[in-house]
Amino acid sequence: MIVDDKYYCEVLLKKQMLAVMRRIASNRFVFQQDSAPMHSSRETVQLPLKETLHFLSPDQWPPNSPDLNPTDYKIWRLIQERVYKTLLCDTNDLKQRLIDTWASIPRNVINEAVGQWRQRLCACVKAKGHHFEHQPN
Repeated sequence: MIVDDKYYCEVLLKKQMLAVMRRIASNRFVFQQDSAPMHSSRETVQLPLKETLHFLSPDQWPPNSPDLNPTDYKIWRLIQERVYKTLLCDTNDLKQRLIDTWASIPRNVINEAVGQWRQRLCACVKAKGHHFEHQPN
């Protein structure tokens, strides 16, 4: 299935994500979207503007956001190291390794990744949203 801007907006946002976020957090959340094509169409920018109190649109989110996403700058690197440590047999082997590896990540690794976020955010602000030197993983 292809997830384009229409599917993202009509199904994922309207029918799933926004409803779940409201149920969990009422209106106490900030919705943000990066500049991925499905997130930056007119409709997928207008919907959160109408449906949420606080919204960071794609133009407000730094283009190098992987440096600000704990999953991107810490967790996926760790997963890649473990998953590709030995040769894969097939796609089923890959799927199982991903599932097993994700389940085995210790909570302290996740806490450390989240703990680095403020330092990374400060570096991004200091660089005015432009490139900044990568922080330690």
